[in-house]
Amino acid sequence: MKVRISLTDRLFDVIVYLVISLVAVCTLYPFLNVLAISLNDSTDAVRGGITVFPRHLTFDNYSLIFSFGGLLTGLKISVLRTLAGTVLGLISSSMLAYVLSRTEFDGRKFLSLFLALTMYVSGGLIPFYLLMRDMHLIGTFWVYVLPGLVSAFNVFIIRSFIDGLPYALQESAKLDGANDFTIYWRVILPLLLPALATVALFLAVGQWNSWFDTYLYNGSKEHLTTLQFELMKVLQSTQAGSNGQEVNGTNMNQVMNRISPESVKMAITIIVTVPILLVYPFLQRYFVTGMTLGAVKS
Repeated sequence: MKVRISLTDRLFDVIVYLVISLVAVCTLYPFLNVLAISLNDSTDAVRGGITVFPRHLTFDNYSLIFSFGGLLTGLKISVLRTLAGTVLGLISSSMLAYVLSRTEFDGRKFLSLFLALTMYVSGGLIPFYLLMRDMHLIGTFWVYVLPGLVSAFNVFIIRSFIDGLPYALQESAKLDGANDFTIYWRVILPLLLPALATVALFLAVGQWNSWFDTYLYNGSKEHLTTLQFELMKVLQSTQAGSNGQEVNGTNMNQVMNRISPESVKMAITIIVTVPILLVYPFLQRYFVTGMTLGAVKS
């Protein structure tokens, strides 16, 4: 039996599709515009008017960026800190969240309040730097990882998810002789995929985009530099290109005659954004579920 669709329903569908298309265009246009400018000739880009397609296609902007030394080392360190920071951060946050979800834990309220206060009160940059110095982390790789192992926001996200799981699962595991660590590792952790995917994306983006800690703690350590810190130096070099300095034997005055800092900035934006865009589709289905944690309470 063929179902007839009324004119009102058709009109409603058209409006919905138009709104969705408008949102998609508003979302994609800024990224496509940045990509087009990064692939466009710098001299021509100064005239403006570039939308989503480059008028004069060129890869000079990217060639200039990759002509700088230190990018390969920076890429290696950025990937390592992203992987280590994400994995260790997930383990630390999920273990603490599991402890806070246990109603028989006497210090649950105090520790939760303490964590919540850290979201509003900070010791400041100088005390934090002194702490890193006293812990002998300055000049080491672990200064990128250890300070971000536990985030109060991430802990509360994971704890909210654990609170929504049937407590009967833990009771059943206890009857079978499982201890707390076994319950966490073999019962709770496999059920935390949506929450862990959400937190993993937060941690990975934060670690990947971070450069200021490199500037503070490892600015003089070439073997511990990060990709974002090196790209920041590239941008500074192009903006100060008129001082006659050379990069890999190329005079910056000659380079800046055909490369503008704005085009280099757009190319850098694409370089640091693409890796996260490649990872996001694999986490999207978990990310949507994780972001709705706590939205509905029974």
